[in-house]
Amino acid sequence: MSHPGMSHGPAGGEPLQLGGVGSAWVVDPGERERLGRRARLLAAASVAYNVIEAVVAVSSGMIAGSVALVGFGLDSVVEVSSGLIILWQFRHPLPESRERKALRMLAFSFFTLAAYVGFESVRALVSGSHPDTSGVGIGIAIASLIVMPFLSWAQRRTGKALGSNAVVADSTQTLLCTYLSAVLLVGLLLNATLGWSWADPIAGLIIAAVAVREGLEAWRGEGCCSPLGGPCKG
Repeated sequence: MSHPGMSHGPAGGEPLQLGGVGSAWVVDPGERERLGRRARLLAAASVAYNVIEAVVAVSSGMIAGSVALVGFGLDSVVEVSSGLIILWQFRHPLPESRERKALRMLAFSFFTLAAYVGFESVRALVSGSHPDTSGVGIGIAIASLIVMPFLSWAQRRTGKALGSNAVVADSTQTLLCTYLSAVLLVGLLLNATLGWSWADPIAGLIIAAVAVREGLEAWRGEGCCSPLGGPCKG
């Protein structure tokens, strides 16, 4: 009788599997090393970019008095934590052994993002704040819309190839940053051109709801590569 996480020989006609939470990790040593190295490089790139993004967004947001821009910068700090979690996981000789713990930490990262964005969105709606126009904020939002989709795609592709829910969840975290970049850009432009300061916090509440859903899936180990969410596909 076979069990999830056990390996099968060639006679069984089934692919070898390793790892917890029912995830099917690639077993070929060379392929695992190559994909693991790619996952680490992508996580490091995400951390480096988001550190710069956080500094620029928070400082320009404080100058312009933009709650949304400051919130976007603090979201980048959450993104940094997500990348560090992946780097921590893949420092282990058997990163799949840290899969469950990594997913739980990523879930907390999602929940933190949702709580902050939701709180700041409600506060912005209640206070009716009208921030100044920020050319730097518009610029960083455009830059993120260019960089983040490609980074998320590469992370997700690597996570699927590895069979790692944690790497796939990190790619979703990056994708949420892309959505927030679009929300920020629209909000800043509408505020600058039409004075619609309420547009950004409304969209922010939607993003917060999506982050909660993704956090719950990460906590349960659902989604791509999991036994509940179905097998990974290319």
